[in-house]
Amino acid sequence: MISRKNASISKFIIHKVGNKFNSTKNAFSEKTVDFDEASYDLMLPFLLRPFGSVVQSYRFNHHADINLNEINSYTTQLFNDEEAFVDISKHIVTHLFEQSNSAQIKTGDVLVVLFDGIEFNDITTNAIGIFKIESKINFFQTYLENNSYDVVVQKGISSKKVDKGCLILNQSDNEGKIVLSVDNNSYDTQYWINHFLNIKYADDANNHTQQYIELCKEFSTEIIKSTYGAQEQNAFLAKTIDYFKENEIVAVEKFKDEIFEEDKHKTLFDDYKKTFESEQNTVLRNQFDVAEAVVNKEKKKFKTDIKLDTNIQIKLDIDAPEASTEFMERGYDDEKKMHFYKVFFNAEA
Repeated sequence: MISRKNASISKFIIHKVGNKFNSTKNAFSEKTVDFDEASYDLMLPFLLRPFGSVVQSYRFNHHADINLNEINSYTTQLFNDEEAFVDISKHIVTHLFEQSNSAQIKTGDVLVVLFDGIEFNDITTNAIGIFKIESKINFFQTYLENNSYDVVVQKGISSKKVDKGCLILNQSDNEGKIVLSVDNNSYDTQYWINHFLNIKYADDANNHTQQYIELCKEFSTEIIKSTYGAQEQNAFLAKTIDYFKENEIVAVEKFKDEIFEEDKHKTLFDDYKKTFESEQNTVLRNQFDVAEAVVNKEKKKFKTDIKLDTNIQIKLDIDAPEASTEFMERGYDDEKKMHFYKVFFNAEA
């Protein structure tokens, strides 16, 4: 996560990127934007707000030499020579254009921005932002003509969220420059992350925690829900989150001992873990530090509703992992030929 309370924009330019598959071309600006106060006050939070909730970071990637990664190279040049800002920003757009490998890739405005005063992990640094605006919204514009007001529909950029954006910090660790990325219009996840930026998740607690929670989520859907039902799925997810909240370090063997009561379920989990690692082309660690911010963010995404075909929904509390097993029973009524849930309680809230 970053803090933008002391952030400012020092350079800002807008270009347009086309798509070589539909014969639309790039259009370049020759000068940076000179903001008026109102535009600046709206633009700065618009660009940086999405990164305030980003907990995972990336590092540049390349199959041969990291210095050959285009965006890594361009941003290094920019940090070392701000006078080359306009020319290098054009190279960035050209590189983005070259990644439009299908007609599905959208054209749009590309904003290249140099920020000062970005705070990340208690360090203040400058950063380069690259943003692609793909979607325009309709809005009404009123105007005066012949002593009467009329209205016309125009298209413009929504100030609510960017479509795609990245923030490359002028700060490195032993894996390289720190990169943050957002994609709110992810119709092609390969295009922005893999092809344009060519980045990979950092090898840190955030990534390890995220991957393991993803494993547990997919296991709960593919194995537990399909075999034992939604109640057991939700109980498993609640226990998983509870374990991550109560432990600073996850040791996989200890995790399985606490979550699963029977050895056959541990075996199912181990088998699924191998499948997950193969599909994701990764190896999950058997012990790692827990990233609390990732746990809290992922917890909000968990859906613990049991939706029934009788227009009834049962909502379970993710923070009460034992509730569904202690106070709910699942059964089958032979007379009605229907499944049922029995819920125990003392009083209605």
